Amino acid sequence: MTQLVLWDIDHTLVSTRGVGRSLWAEAFRQVTGQEMKEQAKIDGLTEQVIFRETAKLHGLTTNRADFDGFAQTLGELHVRRAADLRERGHALDGAASALDALAARGLRQTVVTGNVRAAAEVKVATFGLDHHLDLPVGAYGEDAEERAELVAIALKRVGHQADVTVLVGDTPADVAAGLSAGVRVVGVATGRSSSDELYEAGAHAVLADLSETRGVLKTLIVDV
Repeated sequence: MTQLVLWDIDHTLVSTRGVGRSLWAEAFRQVTGQEMKEQAKIDGLTEQVIFRETAKLHGLTTNRADFDGFAQTLGELHVRRAADLRERGHALDGAASALDALAARGLRQTVVTGNVRAAAEVKVATFGLDHHLDLPVGAYGEDAEERAELVAIALKRVGHQADVTVLVGDTPADVAAGLSAGVRVVGVATGRSSSDELYEAGAHAVLADLSETRGVLKTLIVDV
C-alpha cells in the first residue's frame, strides 16, 4: 500500500507571523460581541477546544452552534485577508521542496490540523503548498475536539492503515495523537517545542526543520 503522510500546518509547514491570531480575535469579536482580551493555550489543540476555553476566560458559555458560527466567520476572514497572510506570513524553509519530493516518490499526503478547514485551505494555498495535499480527505478542527480523533478520522477517510502512515508535527500533542493511532511520528522543532521535548513525548524521529530535503526523505520514508 502507498505510504501516507499526515502533515500538521501551523509551525510545521507555515508561519502566519501574527496574522492568524489577529483573524482569530476578529472572528471571536464578531461571534461573541466581546473583544478578545486573552486566548486559551493553543499549541496542539483544536479550534473547538480553543474557542470554548477562550470563551470561558471571558465569562461565556458556548455550544456547538456558537462554534459553527465562529468557524464560518474565521474561514471567511482568512479568505478575505489572504493578501495580508501572504505579505506577513511565509512557508517554512523546505516545506515546498519536501512536499514536492514526497509526491515525486508516489507518497500520498494530506493534513491533520486543529484549524477549521476553510482556514487550513487558505493557509496552504496562499504559500503554494496545496498542490500535493489531498485536502478533502484531511481532518480539521470541525471534525473532533481531540487531535487523536483527527488522526483516526483522516485514516478512515483515506482508507489507509496506520502501519504505512507517518504524522509530521511540531508539538507534543501532535506526537501523542499519532502514537495513540499507531502511526509513526516525526517531530519538527520549528515551533515552540524543542527537539528534546518532542523526543520525550515519544516521537520516533525529530528534524530541526524541513530545509534539507534529502534528510526529510530519509526520515519519512524507508527506501532512501
